[in-house]
Amino acid sequence: MTQRTPEALANEIAKCRSMTDKPFGVNLTFLPSVTPPDYPGYVKAIIDGGVKAVETAGNNPQQWLPALKEAGIKVIHKCTSVRHSLKAQSIGCDAVSVDGFECGGHPGEDDVPNFILLPRAGETLEIPFVASGGMADGRSLVAALAMGADGMNLGTRFIATVEAPVHAHVKQAIVAASELDTRLIMRPLRNTERVLDNAAVERLLAKEKALGDKIQFKDIFEEVAGVYPAVMQRGEMDAGGWSCGMVVGLIHDIPTCKELIDRTMAEAEQIIRQRLEGLLAA
Repeated sequence: MTQRTPEALANEIAKCRSMTDKPFGVNLTFLPSVTPPDYPGYVKAIIDGGVKAVETAGNNPQQWLPALKEAGIKVIHKCTSVRHSLKAQSIGCDAVSVDGFECGGHPGEDDVPNFILLPRAGETLEIPFVASGGMADGRSLVAALAMGADGMNLGTRFIATVEAPVHAHVKQAIVAASELDTRLIMRPLRNTERVLDNAAVERLLAKEKALGDKIQFKDIFEEVAGVYPAVMQRGEMDAGGWSCGMVVGLIHDIPTCKELIDRTMAEAEQIIRQRLEGLLAA
């Protein structure tokens, strides 16, 4: 979690509220932990802050849905498979974010890319869904819509923006990388994560190869535990594995968020009105 306490999240919500009169959302990730975060406190901060949408990820969010729903909050759950999407639908989520194998972070263990996963979700789900993983620009948006999605979710692409609160080294690393520069780690532990390659990641992969199915989390603790402050805040790019999607191959600049959104929408409209309508008229 980027906000370490409910109080920090409340402050960030208030800051966002002061910057816009538009609706905005909050991500809330539920992960197994020896010492779980104060999830009731986070949920209360979200409700008290008047947030209109929450994207949940990780574990099943069912126990938190009644409080969120009672507050009129729309819940979008992040899923990496059709079966998980159907489960989210069955427990009352309003929408799902369908993550293909290309995505940064945890792509699940099925290895299904979006060209298959999105149409499968489209022919199966009754609730809206957005496409996640490999999404970068207007081309991505048009393709996602064509495959049945109701929109797209940008993750790695938004890290490489002027406003993103991360170290400049992170943004530069994303722009410099190609689609060949991510790696899958923690596969033997069935906790697969797609990360940008670096010295720590190569060291981790060497451990996985050497230890095989005997590997334990403690063996790679140094390369994955608590690395985000070092990477994202201090710009120590070899500190450990950090989530990053294959979409880096489509990221070539660091625009403002407004420039990115305006450009994406203009590009999508141009593709639909010129290329696609032109093909129909030919």
